Amino acid sequence: MLLRFIIFGLFILSGLQGQDLHITRLHYDGGGDWYANPSSIPNLINFINDNTNIQMDPQEYRVKITDADLYNHPFLYMTGHGNVKFKAEEVHKLRDFLSSGGFLYADDNYGLDESFRRELKKVFPKKEWVDLPYDHPIFSNYFSFPQGLPKIHEHDGKPPQALALFHHGRMIVLYTYESDLGDGWEDLEVHKDGLQKHQAALEMGTNILIYAFTH
Repeated sequence: MLLRFIIFGLFILSGLQGQDLHITRLHYDGGGDWYANPSSIPNLINFINDNTNIQMDPQEYRVKITDADLYNHPFLYMTGHGNVKFKAEEVHKLRDFLSSGGFLYADDNYGLDESFRRELKKVFPKKEWVDLPYDHPIFSNYFSFPQGLPKIHEHDGKPPQALALFHHGRMIVLYTYESDLGDGWEDLEVHKDGLQKHQAALEMGTNILIYAFTH
């Protein structure tokens, strides 16, 4: 199988070409706005290319779980404000994809939480979310976040959480809740959060991608 992705342990040291490293937005069903924050991924890619020795493919790819080329997209990103719904076929295929070496990063854009947790429970009914501590390497592998996730938007007055699912010791799903990194990646004029939050969100996004491709 294509997965396990040879690039995982190599790309920071060897500087692989952009086509080897890319971000793929997950197109899911259920009525949620899977396409939210259109400027977020291009901005993150540009930031990584400009501020690290990593060269990302400039294109934002898009895929459905049932697409034949799913396994060509090792890093899946999903966000939105609304409902998520996985069909039975998607549940089985996503479980196989993640168990075989794939990575899913989900960012709650406010309103995703209930349906996302429900659907991931279908995918991995026996796994429980792990709240990552501040000393987890995802917060320090490139940029330093000694207090964990940055808080980009205020939603329900809760602290931001980085929640993860693991399979045989490997993180397979990262879920950022009450942080809204995707909004922070967007063009500054969209949400008017200010340069400091924009920078913090992009730096944390860089850490997430580096972690996903090296573990």
